[in-house]
Amino acid sequence: MPLEPKAADLSKIPGRVKFYQVASIITGTMLLLLVAEMVLKYGFHLELYGFSEQGFLYFAPTVETAAGWVSTGVGANLSTGILIAHGWFYVVYLFACFNLWSIMRWTFPRFLLLACGGIIPFLSFFLEARVARDVRAYVAGREARNSQNSEVTA
Repeated sequence: MPLEPKAADLSKIPGRVKFYQVASIITGTMLLLLVAEMVLKYGFHLELYGFSEQGFLYFAPTVETAAGWVSTGVGANLSTGILIAHGWFYVVYLFACFNLWSIMRWTFPRFLLLACGGIIPFLSFFLEARVARDVRAYVAGREARNSQNSEVTA
């Protein structure tokens, strides 16, 4: 028989689902930005810069040198900022996944699937919708069973 959330934890589940949903959407969006940035950087040899005399946002070309590819941009390197932001949001996303996984008492492979949502483009959006729907349906069904059991014993 699969493990189920403890009765005392049922009230905590909606908040954890909401936290997971927000983290999932932010991480998925940052991952798509990261993929676009990687395509620009390695496919077209451009990096995104901003806040300089050349404009609010602009693409700076990279040039090949003996040491590798070097950017010619001036200002804040937003490409690097996207990399860093996604990394930190992924850590928050993993925490949200662990938080929900542990209270729902799911199997470890399910946690691994949730964790992949932050590294496979678009997966976090699909998982966010499905996991939220499944968890809410489970909680509603569990509350219905609990109310039926309390009516029978009364």
